[in-house]
Amino acid sequence: MKIQHLSEILEGLKGKTPRRLVAVNAIDAHTIEAVAEAVKLGIVKGILTGDPEKIARTCSEIDVDINLFTIEAAASEEEAALKAATLVSNGQADLMMKGLISTDKYMRSLLNKELGLLPPKAILSHIAVMEYPNYHKLLIVSDVAIIPYPDLAQKITMTNYLIATAKALGVETPKVAIIAATEQVLSGIPACTEAAVLAKMSERGQISGGIVDGPLALDVAIDAEAAAIKKIESPVAGDADCLLFPNIDAGNVFYKMSTRFCQSEQAAIVTGARVPVVLSSRGDSMQTKLNSIALAAHLS
Repeated sequence: MKIQHLSEILEGLKGKTPRRLVAVNAIDAHTIEAVAEAVKLGIVKGILTGDPEKIARTCSEIDVDINLFTIEAAASEEEAALKAATLVSNGQADLMMKGLISTDKYMRSLLNKELGLLPPKAILSHIAVMEYPNYHKLLIVSDVAIIPYPDLAQKITMTNYLIATAKALGVETPKVAIIAATEQVLSGIPACTEAAVLAKMSERGQISGGIVDGPLALDVAIDAEAAAIKKIESPVAGDADCLLFPNIDAGNVFYKMSTRFCQSEQAAIVTGARVPVVLSSRGDSMQTKLNSIALAAHLS
């Protein structure tokens, strides 16, 4: 069944076996509130790493029962991340979530070769699922947080991640728009030429499971009227399920514009590791963090 709203992911998890979620340095209110809500909904069993005194203080301030969680004491962000990654590595946790910790320290724990959370030759990439009041379906986008300037090989992997995520949300044949500044294939703009290569690879079956087209400007990808005006004939134009951005600059600006100006709801994860990993911004709301937990649990 195709999922049309982020709330449907939450509803679909109710009554299923809860996943074991470990939140890294979970000392802030938004993280604790989100994990507590997920525990109360029966989606996860919550494990918090971090300073027990700070966790207890935050729980008291926001009136959350600390007994909802298992606490794993850690004296620093680095120790909290290492403990969480070790729990996942040992099979004691199914999902991992970023709390009040910088992204580089969080990601470093995933890349720890001794823990083996990253399969050989795997690429970590960020995927966000966005819900807008003025778009007719969920929009799945990458990469807004991890890979700064992906090369063609990375873009192939990222495209496959987008297709797999869309399929997990019930999209039978995902339509992937490879975003650039223009629909023209201009040799001087690498985003355009690489988009054309990805589209041709999809056409020839080297990228399977979805329909990939590009280069497409953002307006053409999501607005059928803009595509018609520009005379762009494509099964993806105006009806994209997924957007692959050329670099982190474009993707991150798009994500933050969506959250601050477009009244969008979102969920965000990292793909490529042995388990789904929640990576939301420290400034994200409790609801965004809860949506992200639900998405990770759904994909696991």
